[in-house]
Amino acid sequence: MDIDEDNWDMIMNVNTKAMWLGMQETARQMIAQGPMEGHPYKLINVGSIASRKPLVDVTVYCTSKYGCLALTHCGAIGLAEHGITVNGYAPGVVVTPLWEQLDKDLVDIGFKEKEGQAYDDIVRDALQIKRVSYPNDIVGTASFLVSDDSDYMTGQMIHIDGGWCIQ
Repeated sequence: MDIDEDNWDMIMNVNTKAMWLGMQETARQMIAQGPMEGHPYKLINVGSIASRKPLVDVTVYCTSKYGCLALTHCGAIGLAEHGITVNGYAPGVVVTPLWEQLDKDLVDIGFKEKEGQAYDDIVRDALQIKRVSYPNDIVGTASFLVSDDSDYMTGQMIHIDGGWCIQ
């Protein structure tokens, strides 16, 4: 009930509108260059487990990430005729400066009592692999998506979430 339009617009613009615009401009360039012999062009989107796991405390963020999933699906269908595949990866909790700031923000707004509690709670309650992830945990999947090994994939969002979405 505390979400205002400015917050909604900011999150939707950063997460969904920016992806849409980036996909559009990238696809235009790929189409203008003409088909690649033997392999598709590849658009790789960054999603989030929030596109599959409703988290009521971050409703706008989840909504924006559901939009990213829809863009991946719709892009895969709409761009296939141009020899472009569209896939993505959806991380869970990745230790980055963004998550470290979110951890602090959760304390500041009174949602958590101390820094690090959000990580601890998620590891305890949500992750089958009992640790948060780090950027190196994402590299293999991202590399696969840009490799020839994923040439026959399109419209997929691969979750790299330590098992959170099956919880």
